[in-house]
Amino acid sequence: MEIINGGVTAAKGFLATGINVGIKNNVKKDMAMVFSRTACVTAGTFTTNKVYAAPVKWDRSVVYNSEYAQAVVINSGVANACTGEEGLNNCKALAAKAGQELSIPADSVLIASTGVIGKQLPMDIMLGGISRLKGLLGEELTDGELAAEAIMTTDTVKKQAAVTFDVAGTKVTMGGMCKGSGMIHPNMATMLGFITTDLKIEKSVLQKALSAIIADTFNMISVDGDTSTNDTVLVLANGEAGNAEITSENSEGYKEFYEALLYICTELAKKIAGDGEGATCLFEVKVINASDKEQAKILSKSIVTSSLTKAAIFGHDANWGRILCAMGYSSADFDPEKVDIYFESSAGRIKIVENGTATDYSEDEATKILSQSPVTAIADVKMGNAAATAWGCDLTFDYVKINADYRS
Repeated sequence: MEIINGGVTAAKGFLATGINVGIKNNVKKDMAMVFSRTACVTAGTFTTNKVYAAPVKWDRSVVYNSEYAQAVVINSGVANACTGEEGLNNCKALAAKAGQELSIPADSVLIASTGVIGKQLPMDIMLGGISRLKGLLGEELTDGELAAEAIMTTDTVKKQAAVTFDVAGTKVTMGGMCKGSGMIHPNMATMLGFITTDLKIEKSVLQKALSAIIADTFNMISVDGDTSTNDTVLVLANGEAGNAEITSENSEGYKEFYEALLYICTELAKKIAGDGEGATCLFEVKVINASDKEQAKILSKSIVTSSLTKAAIFGHDANWGRILCAMGYSSADFDPEKVDIYFESSAGRIKIVENGTATDYSEDEATKILSQSPVTAIADVKMGNAAATAWGCDLTFDYVKINADYRS
């Protein structure tokens, strides 16, 4: 696998763009389109929130019931959540318009929205926006960047990743983009993610791989403990690389495909966590030597979501008691008197707890390590060989300011 520059236009046959249509009433881009010249096998995962947006309902139907998908229309600024029958009808109208413009069936068009909950989409300008988007579609990396910019809300940076890999002698490319900064929590953390590849693969195999990988990537990030109404990750595979089709986990090239998808999802997840609202630091938590994977996940999530621990990371304070405390209320069974805790960053590594009590560590050295980004906390529970990693960010003054002013 080779890491390359790019996003959703990195793979063969995919075009994209992003523009401002006026949803946000300013000059920021707020509408994007991704299009494949050929039909795509499609997989998706969605929010577990019982209050889910109209585009989530629409996309579930397309992913689960349509033979293929070929385009995605995305807007930022309005979530189209809690909008009733009108919201779903608006998804249908957008899909119909995109299908007409692109000469594809409406049920091959996926719809995604992000922004303020409870408002109806401004359909007049969005329907016109679809016509404009179609005319601007391009396959250059810069076209993918325009799309990545258009899906941002409180994000401060575009989030993209891309790789190439080999399948039985055939070069395959995979790229993706995502958005997410606030209202981020496990079980489909608040986000939109779109991954494109020219791989030829059977739909059921793609879906199974995506569902498994989500559990270790996007479901292992948290910024603020809020799970959204719109969380969606979609993968479109158009087969234009020309590889022998991957039809099972035993197919040649499946391992390389899985590793590529895992890398893309991991990188995008980390970009979301590191760009948490108001964040100054990506906070990574590794739990090692756990009795099983589930125990490691529970413990790492509990630490990364602890508001007190996140505040300590912001203050560059090696307040390890908050980490041990968060482990203690996680519901996971472990012996706190056997736990070792380390902090690690580009400035070095320091052991601050051994067997549940503080070591004779230097506060100055710990502060130096905690002043970098990313910062990693490692908790060794000495119970087995399992491990898990969770990602989050520090909790800063700006988080409150951003969310207090979100609609104003």
